[in-house]
Amino acid sequence: MRKNLLDFSYEELVEEFNKLGLEKFRVDQVWDWIYKKKVFSFSEMTNLSKEHREALSERFSINIPELLDMQISQIDKTTKFLWKLEDGNTIESVLLFHPDRVTACISSQVGCPAKCAFCATGQSGFVRNLTAGEIVSLVIAMEKERRVNIGNVVYMGMGEPLLNYNEVVKSVRILNHKKGKNMSMRRISISTVGIPEKIVQLGNDLPEVKLAISLHAPTNFKRDMIVPMNKKYSVEEIIHAAKEYQKITKNRVTFEYILIREFNDFVDDAEKLAELLRGMGSYVNLIPINPVPNIGEIKMERPHHWAIERFKEVLDKHNIENEIRKEKGTDIDAACGQLRRRHIDKKKA
Repeated sequence: MRKNLLDFSYEELVEEFNKLGLEKFRVDQVWDWIYKKKVFSFSEMTNLSKEHREALSERFSINIPELLDMQISQIDKTTKFLWKLEDGNTIESVLLFHPDRVTACISSQVGCPAKCAFCATGQSGFVRNLTAGEIVSLVIAMEKERRVNIGNVVYMGMGEPLLNYNEVVKSVRILNHKKGKNMSMRRISISTVGIPEKIVQLGNDLPEVKLAISLHAPTNFKRDMIVPMNKKYSVEEIIHAAKEYQKITKNRVTFEYILIREFNDFVDDAEKLAELLRGMGSYVNLIPINPVPNIGEIKMERPHHWAIERFKEVLDKHNIENEIRKEKGTDIDAACGQLRRRHIDKKKA
């Protein structure tokens, strides 16, 4: 059975090529074809001999996901992709266009075990972890499809990255390698619902990578209602881990806070959040919710504009740096999990 070449780090490929009698510079050539030229067939790698191409084809495949659906916003060019993997599972990714950069939002799992109440991905269930190569393939597949150079990557798509820790870390290192994508660690962000021990480990393993924590409520009582994993990892444990992470890395931590009407958008919530983050180097992304089906008694509705501004004013008063996230792709299924869920529902119909 052939192995997916994208699953190998540069150093691992040097060893694999050596077994085939191929010199180190042949790895450079193959990676140049893949990451720079976006060529995914050995037969097209013309600076390799026919014998070398055949030997590599027998041992390796270059698994790029199949594009099933793509939606492009007419407002801001935000592009949502639905991909089919080798085993038939589907995952999503998104391209976000800014004046000075293009950002890729990529997945780390098929589905998600966190099951946050406001997330379509979690409601679809968890299937499996992605391999490092499958994660990396999303970046290069999007670059080829839309003919862009991705400058930033956020692990904020489907899945909880820190529950697929080893493969996520490996994929970051592959994207960062100077012979490949050569993406700066500082342009890579990992978003987590909060796995305390892994947050600290991430600080030690990838100290330059940015960390975002999906908090969404300042108390365990409210967070328990929308983030089931909070019953295992409390708000206090997550904040403690974030502070340890900061001691190690000296990095500012971003906190994602989804605002839900008359649930976590009150002045008292803002005051408690400010108290929780007091003294930390932090930045809060305020995200008005994309409406989803209600969970129990919680109405998953967007807050009033004045409530969003009121929440922001409280954080400003306490000198907590924050921003109301500017929405992108509002005319397409840009929220995580929506496109995949629609595809699954069609297949069931």
